[in-house]
Amino acid sequence: MRSATRRFRGLTSLATALLLVGLALTVPARTSATSPPPEYPPLPLSSDRWFFSNVSAPTLTPSATGTIAFSVGDPLANPITDAELTLEVYAFNGFPGNATASSVAGAPVLSNETASGAAVGLTIGTVPSGGSVRGSVGVATSASTANGAYAVRSALQFLENGTTFRLESRGWFSAAQWAAATELPNGSATLNLSALEVSGVLAETAIVVSTSAFPVVLTAILVLSFAFVGVGAWIYFRRVSSSRSGTVSSGEDHQAPSAFGKRRTRDGD
Repeated sequence: MRSATRRFRGLTSLATALLLVGLALTVPARTSATSPPPEYPPLPLSSDRWFFSNVSAPTLTPSATGTIAFSVGDPLANPITDAELTLEVYAFNGFPGNATASSVAGAPVLSNETASGAAVGLTIGTVPSGGSVRGSVGVATSASTANGAYAVRSALQFLENGTTFRLESRGWFSAAQWAAATELPNGSATLNLSALEVSGVLAETAIVVSTSAFPVVLTAILVLSFAFVGVGAWIYFRRVSSSRSGTVSSGEDHQAPSAFGKRRTRDGD
């Protein structure tokens, strides 16, 4: 029994490693605009986790439906208004074989009350200071949906006290952008929000599709583990000193979980 348990734990660890490495290879980023991007003031990094939290994504069989549930919260001193959340399926890691691609035919479709597609936007509206709003989007697969994990990136934009803020997850940035903003010349970790041109960094999640019972159990364990490491995201939760420059020194305590690994091999990873 102990031998079987060790083999199962080894298989789970191997599958986790393969999925993390696979997703690191092909991650499309947003395209650069021809005009200068708008400036979004940085927010305290310790507050990032509260804006988009309690995220749960489904494990489905082909042709099944489910939901991605989440909370949008306001850890700031004032209510946030005109809040808009975007979720998008943007990368695929297949199994068996762990083939990775930025898109795949038959990928899960997201939906809200008025639209459906790879990406959907949701109007959250007003969230009171210290409060949160629960929400969800529908997920639909087809008979042609391939087995694997489908990464979902997130973005949240809102007004607070007359100022526009925007937070995005790892999947919106190219490898070059992310490397420049998260690593100092000496190799130490940092997070420069000004370099990323956002106010903060959100978590990501993944939709798992599987046709057989064992992969469903295994990948469900992986998804639960990703709830602790931030699927698809590398989020720094550090306390910011009196400066709100968006840059954090490497000496402070932090968590830096990443479903994409700490290194990228090329732009768009």
